[in-house]
Amino acid sequence: MKKTNYMLSLSMAVLTLFSCSNDDKTLNDPGTPTNPVENNSPNTVYTPAFEGQTRIGGLQTNTEYEAKIITSGLTSPWGVKSLPDGRLLVTEKTKGTLRIVKVTGEVSAAITGLPTVNPSNQGGLLGLCLDPDFASNRMIYWVFAEAGTGGNRTAVAKGKLSNDEKTIEGATVIYRANPANPSDLHYGGRILFDKTGNLIVSTGERSVLETRPLAQSVTAALGKVIRITKDGQPASGNPNFNQAGALPELYSIGHRNPQGLALHPDTGEIWLSEHGPRGGDEINRLKAGSNYGWPVITYGIEYGGQKIGEGIQKKEGMEQPVYYWDPVVSPSGMTFYKGNRVPEWENNLFIGALSGQHIIRLAIKDNRVIGEERLLVSEGQRFRDITQGNDGALYAVTDGGRLYKIDKK
Repeated sequence: MKKTNYMLSLSMAVLTLFSCSNDDKTLNDPGTPTNPVENNSPNTVYTPAFEGQTRIGGLQTNTEYEAKIITSGLTSPWGVKSLPDGRLLVTEKTKGTLRIVKVTGEVSAAITGLPTVNPSNQGGLLGLCLDPDFASNRMIYWVFAEAGTGGNRTAVAKGKLSNDEKTIEGATVIYRANPANPSDLHYGGRILFDKTGNLIVSTGERSVLETRPLAQSVTAALGKVIRITKDGQPASGNPNFNQAGALPELYSIGHRNPQGLALHPDTGEIWLSEHGPRGGDEINRLKAGSNYGWPVITYGIEYGGQKIGEGIQKKEGMEQPVYYWDPVVSPSGMTFYKGNRVPEWENNLFIGALSGQHIIRLAIKDNRVIGEERLLVSEGQRFRDITQGNDGALYAVTDGGRLYKIDKK
């Protein structure tokens, strides 16, 4: 099929889904359909597993919205979460520090008391989340790159934000993803609470050829999503991988460098973004005990242009991504939008794009992407994380040190 006909068929599929949107009362009109937002040539000639898995038709938000820079005074922010009073708690990757930012732009002094991070390359202080009972216990959980015997690890720690907000009290490392390796790449690094009150953590496969196959090994914690208690122990109800030596904390396997996690506001399902190689960035809907394929199946190729493994995209027993990009956009932190301030956005997935230098909006129906929009393209920023504040607005941080507020005009 010629590329033009393929794009036309995708656009028609999108229009058909829009016209049937009243069949799903939870899906608002997602906006005006446009041509697909991706028009650069792909790196591969790989065929999607299903229509709409990539290069879906574009969308345009009709409601007027605006983006404001709250501050440009952060240093390599990596994670952002809203505190109960509406202020934003931010991790600074290279400094290994936490900051609190008011919506009026004031940035706090560095919060001390965190374990030392290894800031080399992709390491440092990474994702964070608040305890569901933070208002009463003031507990925070975070992911960081830790140097130690044998090399570096993705580590998880917890601690209590002091009443004066100047330090973290009782900081404790509760989990380390083994084995260690000297690589300072592909840590993964997002963390959130699932609907059962357990922690979900993403780990990377550390990039190097030595560790890449460990994404498929159930005896290693690299290239995985793990599910643990607040104390770092394997959570009750984790899947059984039915292999000798399988780690009891594993939730899903076969991931490359998963830098985004989000909980669907209605279903409670966990969605994940992960970096592909040259092509093959993915959005996945996680199912307990499932294998997401890396490095056996992928829609990408090596940076040098060679195929990866057998160069296959499908294999029995391995999950297909809900959506993928080729060329890459480098998807990082993400969140689902809940509320009706911008009606088109309800239950849409918003993802920070690094190399893409924009914020991605994916409209989703029946667990399939039905449209894609790219926001804040003109800002020229590497968007690292995005969250929804208590006021309903979206807040996004960039590698360049900015914190944006995105909301209805």
